[in-house]
Amino acid sequence: MSFGRLRSILPTTAAKSSAGHLVVGGCDVVELVEQFGTPLMVMDRTTIESNAAKVISEVEDAARVFYAAKSFLCVAMCQLIDGLGMGLDVCTGGELETALRAGFPGDRILFHGNNKSADELEAARAAGVGRIVVDSFDEIQRLTDAEMSTKLLVRITPGVEAQTHQYVRTGQEDSKFGFPLGDGVALDAVRRAMEVPGCAFVGLHAHIGSQIFDLGGFDLAIKRISDFAALALDKLGAEIVEVNMGGGFGIQYVEWEDPLALNEVARGIVQDVRKQFKKRALGEPGVFLEPGRSIAGPAGLTVYTVGTVKERSGERKYASVDGGMSDNVRPALYGSSHEALLANRVDAKDDGVISIAGKHCESGDVIIHDAKLPANLSVGDLVCVTATGAYNYSMASNYNRTPRPPVILVADGNATEIVRRETIEDILRLDVPLTG
Repeated sequence: MSFGRLRSILPTTAAKSSAGHLVVGGCDVVELVEQFGTPLMVMDRTTIESNAAKVISEVEDAARVFYAAKSFLCVAMCQLIDGLGMGLDVCTGGELETALRAGFPGDRILFHGNNKSADELEAARAAGVGRIVVDSFDEIQRLTDAEMSTKLLVRITPGVEAQTHQYVRTGQEDSKFGFPLGDGVALDAVRRAMEVPGCAFVGLHAHIGSQIFDLGGFDLAIKRISDFAALALDKLGAEIVEVNMGGGFGIQYVEWEDPLALNEVARGIVQDVRKQFKKRALGEPGVFLEPGRSIAGPAGLTVYTVGTVKERSGERKYASVDGGMSDNVRPALYGSSHEALLANRVDAKDDGVISIAGKHCESGDVIIHDAKLPANLSVGDLVCVTATGAYNYSMASNYNRTPRPPVILVADGNATEIVRRETIEDILRLDVPLTG
């Protein structure tokens, strides 16, 4: 049965109704579709809060856990994160403004980005942003000109190539992010960051990639960061009091994946940083993390309605749905994989092999190749794609002039629309017709 097979990938509150429907957060997904339509993105509040708690328990201070806004952000999500006492990691002026609209406290915001503009830094200054991760020498000059008063971390690239897709590796030497450790570049960045008027240099940041399934890459990165911390203290008198190891913790997207438990990953990183700093006779730093996907990803589902079914003789069987790469570009962009089940028939045997295709004018618009689904899948069935809480809505587009779906937060039998369904009028609102 699809439900039992995919139980570990579904949100923690997932259940079956007596009618054979998928239930999440106490809400019947079929009834959610009747109320909100499809495509529909559903986020389970309990899963979000549970995943966050697993990291917080190991870091020992909620404010040292910065939720990575890029994974999924809206005003309501900012409010949830704020309520948990966590920090927020933003990387654009738009993400910052969303946080401010939610009333998120500036001192718990960390500002990332490899090309922060003068306007964005001014917005950060006005908001009282607590930390800025310095990513270039140009940015250091902009910080000086902006007359900031905040904490600064220098982002370094530790020369670690995480075993993940090349598009989401960020810790290798050849990267657009941060300062390489070689040739004294990172050391010069620390020196110049220490000289920014009004700001306090507090530490180092490193992020080696995304969807990482083992701690080996983190172990090597931590050793190199610790060596560099000892060098910075010796050469510059720079005391590293904060080490931010970023995020990138992998989640389960498909049945055969077996990621480490989130609390184990967090614990391993925290303990290793402390061990390596102690080994070099350095003071114990505060360890900070930036989970995003691992908090939001497992909490999300996307529900589609099947519109057409085609069977190619001797080839694939396709079921086309009413969404696609406009709400989930990851399969086309990264070659990423997902699992699916029928929200209206969770007990149906997954005795067929069917590819779930989007409605867009691209051959690559296939959400899942060869999904295990009921062989009798038909028009009107509700295909539920799992683990879509991270990077799906964030990367959604209006390709083919397709309005983006709503996002519904479910908890304790209540469904709250936290992002309304976009309309064609929303899209056309920005168009400027010719007048001559």
